[in-house]
Amino acid sequence: MDVKKVLEAAIKDLQSAITEHDLYEVRVSYLGKKGKITELLKSLKDLSLEDKKSFGAELNSARESVEVFYQERISKIRGDEINQKLINESIDITFPPQNAIIAKAHPISKTFNEVISIFGSMGYEVAEGPDIETDFYNFSALNIPEDHPAREMQDTFYVNSLDEKNNPYVLRTHTSPVQIRTMLNSKPPIKIIAPGRTYRCDSDTTHSPMFHQVEGLFINESATMADLKGTLVEFCRKFFNVQELKVRFRPSYFPFTEPSAEMDIAYEIINDRLSIGTGNKWLEILGCGMVNPAVLENCKIDSNKFQGFAFGMGLDRITMLKHGLTDIRSFFNGNLNWIYKNGFGLGDF
Repeated sequence: MDVKKVLEAAIKDLQSAITEHDLYEVRVSYLGKKGKITELLKSLKDLSLEDKKSFGAELNSARESVEVFYQERISKIRGDEINQKLINESIDITFPPQNAIIAKAHPISKTFNEVISIFGSMGYEVAEGPDIETDFYNFSALNIPEDHPAREMQDTFYVNSLDEKNNPYVLRTHTSPVQIRTMLNSKPPIKIIAPGRTYRCDSDTTHSPMFHQVEGLFINESATMADLKGTLVEFCRKFFNVQELKVRFRPSYFPFTEPSAEMDIAYEIINDRLSIGTGNKWLEILGCGMVNPAVLENCKIDSNKFQGFAFGMGLDRITMLKHGLTDIRSFFNGNLNWIYKNGFGLGDF
């Protein structure tokens, strides 16, 4: 049998096949156990050694050609089917029905906008920085010593890459590196907030490996602790919409501020709901203090001439407090029903 004619017939039959099933049937008729090309291969045993070599090579080439053309045809048929579906089907049936859930803004997104708006009204500018930081920006420049617990592997995500000083990069554990970058690249007066994602090795109902913070920095020649307290009290009044807000400041310790304090707000439980601003119970909401002179000097700012204050708070935490949410993990599970229940429409955003 003429191998060339068999190959031409196979190509013609493959071109005529319309469906994947038809295409498969054609392939079997030529390359299956009883296929035409397979039968020709079986006849090699009756040929001389020289004829086996030439005829065998010709048959193998024909078989490979049929297989290649078969793969090309099946790819085209499958592609045509997908394109036809895209033309004929007006919706993606894997999506929920359009009228099932109304689009809502995530509570964290709403908090971001509110925080930026409130501090913006006080004259603060928004500053940003990278999520992956060097040891210098995340620790050293902030007066955090090498033996500080915050540097431990159980608290910090380290990256398998070294900076110019052979220290590993880290996923930033706070947005304080943005303050360092701003002080190194700007001259006082400086008045910024730094909202963004941060990362720590922690996970439960009130902690997440990835969470959100906002930190503030104000540097000039006369900033005081009284300015800091007034700023934070005013922010909390506006954010929680409670004018008669009961707060207290407790002495604390942070390597990058001196003196340092933590701010608590009062609360009470009324009808099984948490009420912010009144009562005799207290919630710690943020940390703050006057910028440590060592940090100013690390950033080439004369601490004899300039001083300032800094503060930081968890945006996820204040969102939970404001809206009565109990599990931080719900923020990140992508549940559309949860967003529908706890999110905000454009009119509220």
